[in-house]
Amino acid sequence: MVGQRCDRAYSAGGATACLRPVGAFEAGGPAVLDSSWRELRAVPLTGFPNRARVSASGRMVAWTLFVDGHSYASGAFSTSTGILDTRTGELVRDPEEFTSSVDGVVTTAADRSFWGVTFADDNRFYATMSTGGRRHLVEGDLAARSLRSVADGVECPSLSPDGTRIAYEAAVGGDPGRGWRLSVRDLATGAVTPLAETRSVDDQPAWLDDRTVAYGRQRDDGVNDVWSAPADGSGAPVLLVPGAASPAAIGWRHPRRGERAASPRRAPRRLWPVATALPTRDDRP
Repeated sequence: MVGQRCDRAYSAGGATACLRPVGAFEAGGPAVLDSSWRELRAVPLTGFPNRARVSASGRMVAWTLFVDGHSYASGAFSTSTGILDTRTGELVRDPEEFTSSVDGVVTTAADRSFWGVTFADDNRFYATMSTGGRRHLVEGDLAARSLRSVADGVECPSLSPDGTRIAYEAAVGGDPGRGWRLSVRDLATGAVTPLAETRSVDDQPAWLDDRTVAYGRQRDDGVNDVWSAPADGSGAPVLLVPGAASPAAIGWRHPRRGERAASPRRAPRRLWPVATALPTRDDRP
């Protein structure tokens, strides 16, 4: 992204959510970029960049910042999650404004915290809500300003392109201190499929197509790499982009010689996913 600095980003529908890095004289916060990487709007917020998503149309943009703490492994953290309608300018500063229910019972608990939005369309979305020591997958409705729990133990969800499954991270043994395992949950049946990646991954995964999940994983030296794994739990993790993070599928191209195209049902035949990923080295632009 020439001329733009983002610690976390996601692109869809010609729009990019760019979470600015926090500096000594800069507060950071989310910005919306167009397809030419020009800034359309910035939202002045303070916090460390963590998660970003854009709806398929490019209209809705969401972000999560750490206000206190830097990891979901600790109980001592707080987040700031917001959703922006780029067409109307309407801003949801905190999903806590919505009516939330857990197992059908409305909750107004003061300890509610939200992170990891993923969009179903320009109205419905999924996210993680933490309250009472439990972490829930919730489904949100922007028009109704409501949230309802769908499942427990689901963090940083990512909805599949066909809208039937959620890729997510789950704390090992229910204890975030032991790390996270990536899995896929079928929304209709509740069936859970662990991915072939058995190492701990703290990231909001991204679907490259209906069959493949990408994610960033940090090395011991602090540098991230982008990996992928089949969504059905088969195969083995594949290193896609060394020294990068924030993967996002943004289009399709014809496969190069020797590549085997794994096209989803909705994509034209024999096309290959095109993805973006941010460099994570110190020399990034």
